[in-house]
Amino acid sequence: MAQEIERKFLVVGDRWRGLAEGTTYRQGYLLSGAGRTVRVRIAGTRGFLTIKGATEGVSRSEFEYEIPLADAEELLNTLCDRPLIEKTRYKIPYEGLIWEVDEFWGDNDGLIVAEVELSSPDQTVQLPDWIGEEVSHDPRYFNAALVKHPYRQWHSAPES
Repeated sequence: MAQEIERKFLVVGDRWRGLAEGTTYRQGYLLSGAGRTVRVRIAGTRGFLTIKGATEGVSRSEFEYEIPLADAEELLNTLCDRPLIEKTRYKIPYEGLIWEVDEFWGDNDGLIVAEVELSSPDQTVQLPDWIGEEVSHDPRYFNAALVKHPYRQWHSAPES
């Protein structure tokens, strides 16, 4: 069984900018809930279908398959829940790991999170200085949850 083990953090400041080129992502959900999701994603010019199980701690089962780009576009345009997740992903190497920084736009504009995939749940991780609060256990930050309750609906901008 394929296993995904990842931790998720909010990003603070702009020190991460310029450390990697970004790739545009569009993704939607065919199924979300009851401990499983089925996601369609376009990452750059490639399409994917991903099935994920229930999250237990920072782990869950994950199966991902590349699909034709035209199929991914059709699924996103006709069968996925709205709003779609729209973001730019930056893959930034740091201390032997790859940090995936997602800068959301559209209905989730203003949200920037960083995820790091691990080989075990108890793996020690050195945090870059642009990493803020850990949100691994806060379901509001799961992409599937951001479709049902977009960030801009529940997050208030800090006062200037």
